[in-house]
Amino acid sequence: MLRPSHAFAVLLAVAVPTTGFAAASPQSFKGEYTVSFLGLSVARASFSSRYEGDSYTINGTVSAAGLARIFDDTKGTISSKGTIVGAQMRPQVFRADYTSGKKASVVDIRFANGAVTSTQVIPTPGKRDPRNWVPIGDGDLKSVLDPMAATVIHADSLDKVCGRTVKFYDGEMRADLTLTYASKGSISVKGYKGDTVTCKMGFEPVAGYRKGRKALNFLKDKSRMMVTFAPLGQSGIYAPIRATVGTQIGPLTISAGRFEAAD
Repeated sequence: MLRPSHAFAVLLAVAVPTTGFAAASPQSFKGEYTVSFLGLSVARASFSSRYEGDSYTINGTVSAAGLARIFDDTKGTISSKGTIVGAQMRPQVFRADYTSGKKASVVDIRFANGAVTSTQVIPTPGKRDPRNWVPIGDGDLKSVLDPMAATVIHADSLDKVCGRTVKFYDGEMRADLTLTYASKGSISVKGYKGDTVTCKMGFEPVAGYRKGRKALNFLKDKSRMMVTFAPLGQSGIYAPIRATVGTQIGPLTISAGRFEAAD
């Protein structure tokens, strides 16, 4: 599966922008999330984003929490920056620095004109068995989004948030994530009280993975994944405020405790 330091961001990476966006004046937003499994808190994450002109920066922190710290004390930082060109968000740099126990790891991805130009993973992944490994092809890393850039949607309204596919790349795996409309609702958390839209998410691995992995097959064929979006002020930006992902041993839930525009 995906590396633990940015697994949270991966679960939120569910959409690609549909309309151009350029902030006339700088706009900043903050979100704080709890990740729970079978009702128990296992991780916490916080994200901040800033939009200025046609540029954006997104920064986040993720750390294990509760009983999960006993088994896997993972913590780290994640960042993405780039530009918004016409109807597309174009990452320039994505980086994840994290530790799991005493083991330090890095994922660094560089982009140009919407395509990946380099990927650095530390420690270097082991040798892949060509009999069951699906390699990444020349065309797989064009027009892709990193885990952070893919967490925001630009849309005219809640009605237009769902109904899209994102080409997602996390430094190893390329996957397509599709959103289809499920329902509308409302929610109240610190910083936001109002309408939401929920989309059903589909998962399709494309390349950079080992065939026959039970966890991936479950996500593709059996998992029920739902993501709820809410607007960030009047910016035309929509971000996840809640998500549930069915796993082989129970549901994983991601919920915002804070979701607001920042000064």
